[in-house]
Amino acid sequence: MSAMQSPKNFSCSSVYGPVKSWRFGNSLGIDPIGVVSTCSFNCVYCQLGQIQAHTSQRQIFVPTSQLWEDLQALAPYDQVDVVTLSGSGEPTLALNLEEILAIAKQVTQRPTVVLTNSTLLSDTKVRHALQSADIVAVKLDAISSNQLQRINQPVATINLPHILAGIEQFREEYQGNLAIQTMVLSPWTTEMIEIYIQQIERLNPQEIQLNVPARPRVLVRQLDARGNDAIESFSDSIRQLKCLSANILKPLADTIHYATKIPVRCAPVN
Repeated sequence: MSAMQSPKNFSCSSVYGPVKSWRFGNSLGIDPIGVVSTCSFNCVYCQLGQIQAHTSQRQIFVPTSQLWEDLQALAPYDQVDVVTLSGSGEPTLALNLEEILAIAKQVTQRPTVVLTNSTLLSDTKVRHALQSADIVAVKLDAISSNQLQRINQPVATINLPHILAGIEQFREEYQGNLAIQTMVLSPWTTEMIEIYIQQIERLNPQEIQLNVPARPRVLVRQLDARGNDAIESFSDSIRQLKCLSANILKPLADTIHYATKIPVRCAPVN
């Protein structure tokens, strides 16, 4: 399928927001996946709920021409700080990723951000496509294979050494701003912190972002779950996940920063 062909299952806007992001400010979202949530992970905390298509197979989900039209419809972009590729799954699964990034920057004249779960960074074409992004935030939730299976539930072909090797290879090539995004679901032991620090020192990002599951997990697929302003419209079909307190998250951030000398930002928590 070429980048200008339209998949039969696409019938929604590929652009949403702006969404208020604690990491990036007012973020205009681009969803390169579309109606059917599609990802190589099926994270237990995912705000999209149960992933409908669990795969690492790349394809074109949203035609580039449709994305162009959707972006034009939301101009001007005076209230937008960045344009972020995320949405209904793993954005690097989109074969037209490079085209999407180019159009986003051309149309909006705003910095581009990609939020990725890191599982496809071993693919040369994916790494090449990401070079044009201003910021790439790569996911690293797990410090062990068991934790990866328990938290992220990847497709069978994905394992932790594969993910770490892909991030490391991307870090060597990428000239933009690389952040490691880590979801912290429970207090970490001293051993877990030490292993995480070793991984971070190996990957050497510009920034570390410690997140908590502040957004509810939907129980039934809702397209509005891509953003953070429409939760009340389907409040009967969500599950609020318990977040760590700032008293736990902040000392963890301080410990990591002290050991690595890399800036660490924490999600706002009560």
